[in-house]
Amino acid sequence: MRKGFTRKPPADSPGPLAKNYITPGGFERLREEYRFLHTRERPAVKEVVAWAAGNGDRSENADYLYGKRRLRQIDSRLRFLLKRIEAAEVVDPEARRSGQAAQRVYFGATVRYADDEGTERAVSIVGADEVDLDRRHISWVSPLGRALMKAEEGDRVVLEAPGGKTWLTVLEVSYERIEVEPFREPPGAQSAGNTVTPELPPPDLAP
Repeated sequence: MRKGFTRKPPADSPGPLAKNYITPGGFERLREEYRFLHTRERPAVKEVVAWAAGNGDRSENADYLYGKRRLRQIDSRLRFLLKRIEAAEVVDPEARRSGQAAQRVYFGATVRYADDEGTERAVSIVGADEVDLDRRHISWVSPLGRALMKAEEGDRVVLEAPGGKTWLTVLEVSYERIEVEPFREPPGAQSAGNTVTPELPPPDLAP
């Protein structure tokens, strides 16, 4: 414990695309969204497009035009999700740690800290794909995440934000389960109640 220790985030902190660290819950949410779009939503929209294509002039066919636009959006999202899944490095916050790895702030840590006015807050450090401010889940590459990284109990770190510099004191560092909001089928999905037989997902994403 280094009560008098102060530091600034390193200038060579990794950029947001350097590594795709993610918790097990966040990784599963990406997979579930991919499965939903690939096996349910895309086939359902594709079916509507095929139906609309047989209804006359496509240039004035709202169902056809919307369906084609929606397919492009789905395909774009699928490409993005697949890249994030393939680049993912899953880190379990509950994994056994010892020594400095258990005492310092790294990815997956839950950190309780206080500002100079004595206001205490707690955050959990997660991946860029699982940020949830309502749950106090912050990205490891956010300004606050970078400021806290590698600190330990008793350290004072500086948070450099657009509004100026703020000094924070780390009060507690722990590693525990981080509950990530699971993927939920969006309201109004084309596939709601759809009975179309889904296409199979790529082998590496199969359950």
